[in-house]
Amino acid sequence: MAYNFVEELKWRGMMHDIMPGTEEQLAEEVTAGYIGFDPTADSLHIGSLIPIIVLMHFQKAGHKPIALIGGATGMIGDPSGKSAERNLLDEETLAKNVAGVKGQLERFLDFNSDAENAAELVNNYDWMKEFSLIDFVRDIGKHLTVNYMMAKESVKKRITGEEGADGMSFTEFTYQLFQGYDFLHLYQNKNCKLQMGGSDQWGNITTGTELVRRKAQGKAYGMTCPLITKADGTKFGKSEGGNIWLDKNRTSAYKFYQYWLNSSDEDSENFIKKFTFLTKEEIETLIAEHNEAPHLRLLQKRLAEEVTVMVHSQEDLDNAVKASSILFGNSTASDLKSLDEQTFLDVFDGVPQAELSKDELTEGLDMIGALAAKTNFLGSNSDARRALKENAISVNKEKVKEDYKITEADLIANKYVLLQRGKKNYYLVNFV
Repeated sequence: MAYNFVEELKWRGMMHDIMPGTEEQLAEEVTAGYIGFDPTADSLHIGSLIPIIVLMHFQKAGHKPIALIGGATGMIGDPSGKSAERNLLDEETLAKNVAGVKGQLERFLDFNSDAENAAELVNNYDWMKEFSLIDFVRDIGKHLTVNYMMAKESVKKRITGEEGADGMSFTEFTYQLFQGYDFLHLYQNKNCKLQMGGSDQWGNITTGTELVRRKAQGKAYGMTCPLITKADGTKFGKSEGGNIWLDKNRTSAYKFYQYWLNSSDEDSENFIKKFTFLTKEEIETLIAEHNEAPHLRLLQKRLAEEVTVMVHSQEDLDNAVKASSILFGNSTASDLKSLDEQTFLDVFDGVPQAELSKDELTEGLDMIGALAAKTNFLGSNSDARRALKENAISVNKEKVKEDYKITEADLIANKYVLLQRGKKNYYLVNFV
């Protein structure tokens, strides 16, 4: 196959561990490989983009990607990289989450083609729900010793209380058996010979290959990619407001775009290799151009553009770019009105607000009332008059005089008016 999956991941810095024989297996035949996704919410966040992109590269290289949603394992919780027990989900929440995650994965992988390497989506709840505890312990548990399971890094840390860990329940201890069984099941039913995941999954992956060897006398392989870190040591995928989600109802396309745009030079050089499908040559050229004029932030812009289009759409990107220029560029009232409510609120996040009744607009709200008497945006009526005389006041980004009246025609998203003094002083009036 012309597109070498392993080489591609290596130059992009997306390869951490790989079992001996994996490359030979991939060179020999079209191979099915899987990655598990956790349905802890009804959307994935950007931490899940790397495994998604790994599966996309895998499919591009002619192999068959299987995305496994952990409907059963999601009920238990994976101890890898965690120092405390996870909250367990009930079936209804889990079903909602599984449906949400499935919908997102379909955006990135081709599940519907007739090709030999069409992607498949599986849910381990489908094969675990009928499994009785007695059968599981007898057929699976006996193949792996407790000594073997205890030797895993993720288990050791929890049991010895490293990194503030507080022990480990039997429930979580069984997790690697469940994940190991997933691999065995896929090996036996889907001829799946490779499991991939983040570097914290190595222990669970090797449990699976061991189970395939002992129970099915077969040969299975494993591969991991490094966990994404930021150069300054802060956690990747989080902003001050929490997780950056792939669902724009949870994280607007504008905030998503801004997250990538605000990457440091060092991070964007790393991220553009991992989160985009630009070629090596394109990336090297871009890095060279960026280094000549770092203040233009060419790397950050291209990174933000590529990832926003991949996760959302060209239209979402165009809106995010337009929204970004509203704070800093010369935009108009019609630009503001073209934003949806969530994006508008994200752009003006943190701007002071006042709430007024919509009745104020029936006769038109005079500028002195809007600036001072009713909102306290400016300190006094005389401050308001002075600012209006100096031509320093804008309503929805357009300059106004003292005789201007705010009416319903000025409302953005049917409820907001943006007041501004000078270039940087904003104030939001919410009419209810």
